[in-house]
Amino acid sequence: MSFKDIIKITLNLVILYTLAGILMAAVYSKTSPIIYRKNIEEKQKALQEMMPEADDIKKLGDWYPHEKHAEYFVARKCGEVKVKTVKDEVTGTTKEIKECVNPEVIGYIVQTFGKGYSSYINILFSVDTNFIIKKMNILHHAETPGLGDEITLDWFKKQFTGKDLEHLKVDKTGTKKEYIQAITGATISSRAVAEDGIANGLKFLMKALKGEVEHGASTARGEG
Repeated sequence: MSFKDIIKITLNLVILYTLAGILMAAVYSKTSPIIYRKNIEEKQKALQEMMPEADDIKKLGDWYPHEKHAEYFVARKCGEVKVKTVKDEVTGTTKEIKECVNPEVIGYIVQTFGKGYSSYINILFSVDTNFIIKKMNILHHAETPGLGDEITLDWFKKQFTGKDLEHLKVDKTGTKKEYIQAITGATISSRAVAEDGIANGLKFLMKALKGEVEHGASTARGEG
């Protein structure tokens, strides 16, 4: 192969990679806003499932359990909900925006992380104004199939409803019904959710509402 052939092949590869890069950038510019809006919709849906009676859910701030970014929210019931129709500047379509008039706080929603057996478990839970657990859900995990992954089953998740901070402890004997019953063979995963994730998330929320940590402070660190 001559030097001229090498130069020709090199130039062809440069042109090919340049065109591919331009194509990828064009696709990203089109799909990125769509993906962003989809993520926002899914996030709002997950929050609403935690507190379905709420008319308005607003972010209060950020915190970092296990150095992972998480958020916490306030849920409110509106005395009146005013609906405005506005135009989306990106898509050109119209959408409705709700305005909450005379809101009353009915609870809080916290995202948290617990260190499990083989993963950090991403958890979402809600509490009422007395800090009693209403609901919880597992957003993501990579725990052992057939053992730790049972944290996603209804029987395990429903145990948290009605629990306060003092009762977010795991009982592996099966005799203390006032606490969280451990998953057989997966005590670490059970404790990661109850004691590391939710209990520490609730402690952080209570501190935040007392002003011991600043709302919205990106440097806030949780106890997880």
